[in-house]
Parts: sequence; C-alpha cells; structure tokens
Amino acid sequence: MFTDVLRNNKVVAAVLTFLRVYIGYQWMVAGWGKITGGQFDASGFIQGAIGKAGGEHPAVQGWWASFLDAVALPNAGLFTYMVMWGELLVGIALILGLFTNFAALMGIVMNFAFLFSGTVSTNAQMVVLTIFLLVAGFNAGRYGLDRWVIPFLRTQTETRIRKHKVQTA
Repeated sequence: MFTDVLRNNKVVAAVLTFLRVYIGYQWMVAGWGKITGGQFDASGFIQGAIGKAGGEHPAVQGWWASFLDAVALPNAGLFTYMVMWGELLVGIALILGLFTNFAALMGIVMNFAFLFSGTVSTNAQMVVLTIFLLVAGFNAGRYGLDRWVIPFLRTQTETRIRKHKVQTA
C-alpha cells in the first residue's frame, strides 16, 4: 500500500520533487566544488580509507580496502575524474528530473562507496532519502523532464522493435 502511494500519488510526486531537487543540489554543489577547486585528488581519500582498515575496530572492511588498494589506488586519476563529474552530473540530472531513477541509483552507489570508505558526513541521510526516489520509480521524475523524455523513448523503442520484427518476419 505504501509503495503504491509512493509510486502513483501526484501529491507525493510533488514532495518527491523537493527531495529530488535537494539531493540533486547537494550532489551538484559537491561536484562543482571539486571541478572548479582544482585541488581534488581521490588518491589521498583512497589512501585514508585503506588506512582505516586496520586495528581492532576498523572503519573500513578488509574486502573494501583490498578493492581500493588493488583497483582504485592504481587508477586514482580515473576515480578522481569519475567522482567529480559523477557528482555534478547526478546532481544536474536529479534537479532536472532527467533519467531520475538512473541518476538516483548512481548517487546511492557513490554514497555507499563513501560509506564503505569510512566517511559518514551526509551520506547516510542521502541514502535514506534516495531510497524513496528509487522506490517511487517514475513518480519521482513526474514533475521533471522524465515526464516527456521517458514516454518519448518508450515510443521510439517500441517503434524500432516493431520495424525490426516486420523486417525479420
């Protein structure tokens, strides 16, 4: 019942719009600050997270620290680029309500990566709020560009599938 209201109610869609814009603004500002600040380098963050994996009560689990050490640290330049631009693009997409579900999914993946790395900050709050957007599905982007883009893409996809079936029949 709760998910039905979350997915179909237009008043809830308006509330979700405020949540979506708030979360999007947080992502956009974080990404823009990293891009324009010129000082963001993920390698320091990654090394700090790996360092939190030791001790009696580690803030970072060993499996995650191993991933960071073997994959992320050797490719810190790529991860720096992905974090900066990922945050900015997720923010813009959420604010505009464009590909809302995909943007929310990518945002929650980044939030979990930060949480796994031992950084709490606002990440836990953003995870909780983003879960509402993900569960709401299309309704989270009802008052955004998804209102027009998603039906257009569905129509285009269905048309192409029909044409392909006719050609192969």
